[in-house]
Amino acid sequence: YPNIKRDSRFAKLTPEDVAHFLSICPALSAESDDIEAFNTDWMRKYRGQTRLVLKPKSTAHVSKILGYCNSRSLAVVPQGGNTGLVGGSVPIYDEIVISMNSMNNIRSFDPVSGILICDAGVVLETADNYLAGQGHIFPLDLGAKGSCHVGGNVATNAGGLRLLRYGSLHGTVLGVEAVLPDGTILDDLSALRKNNTGYDLKQLFIGSEGTIGIITAVSIICPPRPNAQNVALFGVNTFENVQEAFVRAKRELGEILSAFELMDDTSQRCVAQVTGKKRPLEGKETKFYVLVETSGSNKEHDDEKLEKFLMALMEDETVADGVLAQDETQARNLWSWREGIPEVLGHWGGVYKYDVSIPLKELYSLVGDVKARLIEHGLLGKDETVVDVVGYGHMGDGNLHLNVPVRSYDRRVEEVLEPFVYEWIQKRKGSISAEHGLGVAKREYVRYSRGETELGIMRGLKNHFDPKGIMNPYKYIKT
Repeated sequence: YPNIKRDSRFAKLTPEDVAHFLSICPALSAESDDIEAFNTDWMRKYRGQTRLVLKPKSTAHVSKILGYCNSRSLAVVPQGGNTGLVGGSVPIYDEIVISMNSMNNIRSFDPVSGILICDAGVVLETADNYLAGQGHIFPLDLGAKGSCHVGGNVATNAGGLRLLRYGSLHGTVLGVEAVLPDGTILDDLSALRKNNTGYDLKQLFIGSEGTIGIITAVSIICPPRPNAQNVALFGVNTFENVQEAFVRAKRELGEILSAFELMDDTSQRCVAQVTGKKRPLEGKETKFYVLVETSGSNKEHDDEKLEKFLMALMEDETVADGVLAQDETQARNLWSWREGIPEVLGHWGGVYKYDVSIPLKELYSLVGDVKARLIEHGLLGKDETVVDVVGYGHMGDGNLHLNVPVRSYDRRVEEVLEPFVYEWIQKRKGSISAEHGLGVAKREYVRYSRGETELGIMRGLKNHFDPKGIMNPYKYIKT
């Protein structure tokens, strides 16, 4: 990290510190072979040098740890499932990692209100499976659901595949329990839909990325699980037709529309190439593919509605081809062509990932402009560093995932991409981070989406909660 220097305010870990922490909870030291996994993100792009991983089992443990670290000026990094994409959950230097893996209990669930209260370390898929047995569903779905933690999802304000139907975590999270940098426990674990008593403190922690405290538990409202789900995939020749299909989906599918996912042909060719799977649509390849999911209470009604919608799109040639899943197995297979994209793009060596929000009319234009720029600089072509440029994402909320798979990480590629991508976004009044957060990857570029007044308030909040700066330093924004 050539542009980041270790903060001299932070103390260095001593044997006495380690002994104190071991009196609180289990830990991994530098001598353990398992510590490497906590120092490296899953994309193999970011790497730290932590010499201690703490594994608290309760909120009281976290409180004692942070109280001691604050008194000693020992920097810490909270870590959940470590599935983030911007380097926010791994250390930069020798910060102590506080792993939430052992805080994984579901505390309570009220089947009448649908309110779940659980520890921050509960894996998203585990929470959803538990809720399935209660006839409910977690209002967030991600490709990393088998590894990511609920607390980490809230800390990064993850968006995911169900936002079109259930909204963001800013709306579904009712309360949080968090430990502040000095060890103070904030118990705002409300189970109320309405609580207009003063400032809504939980909102400060949703998307704060562990910079003002550690979320230890979450209260979240979980809707009833749909009785009927349908999935369709169709090929579209132009982005104008994708937009038309989206407008009609909102109008004609209405209350049962739960996902409208955009994928370009490059992404689908990559999935086919890496996995060896046969592509779902056997006809002529199209430039775009759209996956539509409906979730409702009456299968016969939903089937009829989706089939009518799909047939109408094909009859007037808004879409070129399409397929409707006939059973759950086929539905999972169609989803795999969307959910499998992030993993396969790492096949060649590495990926530069940009998670951005763009006004819908220009959502895909960024892909073409980035591709042209890389070709112009001689970085994209046969046997060149860049494999291709891929665009996919959540059409329903204007969130594009721009991915540039490479054979190896290369400073030349990064210099061509940044700040070009962020300047392109700024000109269109978009956001440089739609749902992945800032981490270390975007802390230098926040100004492209936030003005000086906003940044000043954010710095003020950080300094108020964490005056010693020990919480996840070198990330988020410069203070």
